Amino acid sequence: MGLSRRFLIKLAVAGLASGPAGAKLALGRTEVVDGQIAPGLLRRALDALERHRDSITSRDFIGVADFSLPSRAPRFHLVDLSDRSVRSHLVAHGRGSDPSRTGWLERFSNEPRSNATSAGAYRTGSVYMGAHGRSMRLEGLDPTNSNALSRAIVVHGAWYVSEQMIGFSGMLGRSQGCFAVADSSLPEIIMRLGPGRLIYADKA
Repeated sequence: MGLSRRFLIKLAVAGLASGPAGAKLALGRTEVVDGQIAPGLLRRALDALERHRDSITSRDFIGVADFSLPSRAPRFHLVDLSDRSVRSHLVAHGRGSDPSRTGWLERFSNEPRSNATSAGAYRTGSVYMGAHGRSMRLEGLDPTNSNALSRAIVVHGAWYVSEQMIGFSGMLGRSQGCFAVADSSLPEIIMRLGPGRLIYADKA
């Protein structure tokens, strides 16, 4: 695969230009293909939708992030509740959740400055232009992610979330705890999961 000079410079600046280290750690673990979602995780997401029914005003689509999968897998699932169809996208986890950069989320954290991903139910909020371009605010609804607003955990696009990155290193880059997705995926995710909808993140 040809890699652009700009892409290689970005890798070097981000400290990711060390090749496919850690990719071998993924061997032997279960993955799902695009469009599939672990039934137990979906059940927990639907339970969260019901538990937070007073906070979630729009119930046509939900997002489910399956962090039991490696970052190279399409693990952010957009679920159409009218017919249970699923479209899956790449999503990065926080560097604090994967300090050794294996491509697997090892731990969740709700602590400030942890740079980790938090598990639980989120309510989507307003869309704004920030440091990462177009982004969508998130409010944590559970004790496990109650600091999401104060930690500025949002959905945003990121250059290090791409098939090109996977081809280079076998995994995505890492965020500071945000749901970083591919720039090409961001418009659909924001359109389907606009304000007042549920995103549920956990391991299957």
